[in-house]
Amino acid sequence: MSALVSRRAVIGGALALSACGRGGAKPVALKDVTLRVATYKGQIDSFFAQAGEAAPPYTVSKALFAGGNQIVEAINAGAIDFGGMSEIPPIFAAAADPLFRLVAVQQYDVNNQVVLVPAGSTIRDAAGLRGKRIGYVRATTSHYILLRLLDEAGLTFADVVPIALSPSDGLTAFQQGRLDAWVIYGVQGSLARSTGARVLATGKGRLSGNYVVAASTAALADPLRREAIGDYLGKIARTFAWSVANPAAWATVLAKDTGVPEAIWLQQFRERSSDPRIVPVTDAAIASQQQVADRFATAKVIPAKVDVRPLWSTVLNAWIGQIY
Repeated sequence: MSALVSRRAVIGGALALSACGRGGAKPVALKDVTLRVATYKGQIDSFFAQAGEAAPPYTVSKALFAGGNQIVEAINAGAIDFGGMSEIPPIFAAAADPLFRLVAVQQYDVNNQVVLVPAGSTIRDAAGLRGKRIGYVRATTSHYILLRLLDEAGLTFADVVPIALSPSDGLTAFQQGRLDAWVIYGVQGSLARSTGARVLATGKGRLSGNYVVAASTAALADPLRREAIGDYLGKIARTFAWSVANPAAWATVLAKDTGVPEAIWLQQFRERSSDPRIVPVTDAAIASQQQVADRFATAKVIPAKVDVRPLWSTVLNAWIGQIY
């Protein structure tokens, strides 16, 4: 059983739902659980049926989001039980004793995170970005790639004209010639490439490929909700494996779900740096996020250095270890 609700409805109703939104009466069996899942358009949990996953023994209520920062906000508002994102959004909440923990890692592609320049651009490397107008998405992997790329050329934000834009606004600005370079992720970058944009660099070697799963502390404290989260992660992991084995079917469903042509999704599949996989929390994953947090602190993107270790929990490690 699944209900799809909007982000506005979820967050707007969070305070009114402070009692029932956190589960209402305490569930006594999985059938009594409503698992509130944050997702994105075209996310892997759109493919459960195609992958042969049976309906879960609990109710799933999905909410669509545009980015990980919004998911962090919704979990902290008590409106969502769990959702996935890059390593970066939790960093911005780390200093405020957030109401979530990072309980799993999704290892995924970083080649779909790209630095683009127009087809006729004379920019050939990071050094060529000096003085240029560069679009990026603040507080995301896009932001971090830009910092890393500038580091490689001995440049800083003061040496370029950084322009923070949403992905959709960035695509418009890039296509209208208002940007000299654009750091972007996902399908927007593929759409720009389909009209002639050239890849200057990718996230490979600059991003870890770790995308984290955050779950609310309230949900994790409830054994049945914790079990439901573990079960849902298993479905995601198995559906990842199905997508790798069935790229044409995966692209067909994605095209219907997003309106983006199958050919673009298949291009992303062919160019993947790695196949998607759910893995347990490790010291290496925590250290990876700490490295990102430290770089943001150095760049004063966050006001001070933060310790990310308290964000993490190994409570689902044993469950995840049984998935494969």
